[in-house]
Amino acid sequence: MRLAQGAPLGGVLDVTDPGDWLALDAGVREVPWYGAQLLPQWEQSAPLPGDLAGLGASRLALALCHRDGRVREEAVGFSARCPGLLPLVVIRCTDWAGPVRERARTVLREVLDAESAAGLAPVVLRVGRRERGAFGIEVLAEVLRRAPRERLAALLCCPDRAVRRFTYRLAVDGRLLRPAELARAAARDEDNVVQDLCATAALAALPGQEAYEEVLVPLLSARNPRARSAGVTALRRAGRPGQAVAFLGDRSALVRACARYVVRQDGGDPVAWYRQRCAAPDEPGLPAGAVIGLAECGQRADARLLWPLLAHPAAGVRARAVAGLRVLDCVRVERLLPLLDDPAAGVVRECALALLPSAADLPAGRLLERTGRTWPRHVRLAALRLLVAGGGVVALRAAVALLEDPDVKLRRWAGQCVQRWRPSVGERHCAQEVGELLDRCRHLFSDHVLLRRRWEAGAPSGGGERLSQCAQVPGRGRGAGSRASVRSGFAVRCQVSDLELSV
Repeated sequence: MRLAQGAPLGGVLDVTDPGDWLALDAGVREVPWYGAQLLPQWEQSAPLPGDLAGLGASRLALALCHRDGRVREEAVGFSARCPGLLPLVVIRCTDWAGPVRERARTVLREVLDAESAAGLAPVVLRVGRRERGAFGIEVLAEVLRRAPRERLAALLCCPDRAVRRFTYRLAVDGRLLRPAELARAAARDEDNVVQDLCATAALAALPGQEAYEEVLVPLLSARNPRARSAGVTALRRAGRPGQAVAFLGDRSALVRACARYVVRQDGGDPVAWYRQRCAAPDEPGLPAGAVIGLAECGQRADARLLWPLLAHPAAGVRARAVAGLRVLDCVRVERLLPLLDDPAAGVVRECALALLPSAADLPAGRLLERTGRTWPRHVRLAALRLLVAGGGVVALRAAVALLEDPDVKLRRWAGQCVQRWRPSVGERHCAQEVGELLDRCRHLFSDHVLLRRRWEAGAPSGGGERLSQCAQVPGRGRGAGSRASVRSGFAVRCQVSDLELSV
């Protein structure tokens, strides 16, 4: 409606977002179901004139998305005078009407050049996913292959991830970038696809071992683990396997695995290196990756080296020691339980994960105490996680208490735990308490589901009595009454199952 009244395009939609152009294309033809006429609302108030020659950019955009294919075809012919409407021309290249599609493709081939490709690339690649979208991608690829290097460099830094992937593939296929440039791109870019593509291409394009220096240095010093793992693996091919030892304690599991492979191929023993590093529990410079690395390739007997590390001053080492004990299946509840009070959130998180299989045997009172507001958030969260895993009325008690927690996320998680809670077998003696707890969180259930929960727990409720009474139907004889009772009970169970499915 605003475009029909002449509002500028930039004030109505984000012209740099392909999604806004696609939404405009669909919205122009939208007809409200309650409308008196089978026409879009803007056409009823400000219809387009018969001659489109004098239209401004805003109303010409409406003509390019018009419901009538003849109007769209005519509007495509006038769109070349308005470069800001080229995204709609790209969309019309996939039009379902053949004349509109062919005319739009002719216009796009004429106007698309290296300068306009930077702005149109996001729309072209987004529309290229459609059934008839291959044409735009082919034209864009032709233009970029002939584009000067500075134009291509602008697209390599584009914030749109799809544009960067497309441009780097073109650069790799056309060998437009040197190996060192590809290595720096793999180390700099945040997209995993670009990292793998550039790292692989950089290593494959090296002419010999003397050129490895300018490629390996960016890869080995990269922040992302994919680039570092590619660099570590290439050390063997470069004749420098000894440098892989320094990456045995890397923070990434992928990099550690690649380093162990290179060291083993060179005749080394990664397990011995890990054992030597973990044998000094008081060493302040012990890397956390060496601790978990020992568990990844060691044996259960190596747990004796990990237990002393639970008291290490570095929180990362303590957390990896707990994770290593879990990997080696050497968890001892009585020794890990005190770590639930650790000041480091990572240590408490790993400790809760290690204790989950034994959640039913943990002291419920101790965990319930740690859901209080005086404890840190990560301690409250770990206690709730373990209590819920253990089940029972204690889990419901803790979740209901945390519904008033000051942390928003913890309140939401507690509400989800209440909704998923089910009474355990043999807890009918707590029916009164369960009924009171469920009444405190009525807002989380519908009336039907709340009635079902109370009935499952045996809590006193008129609704629960009605459900139990429905299973008894009087009959004229003992056999008839029994058969009717069975049939009614089956019907009630079917209704309950349907209720659970609907919830």
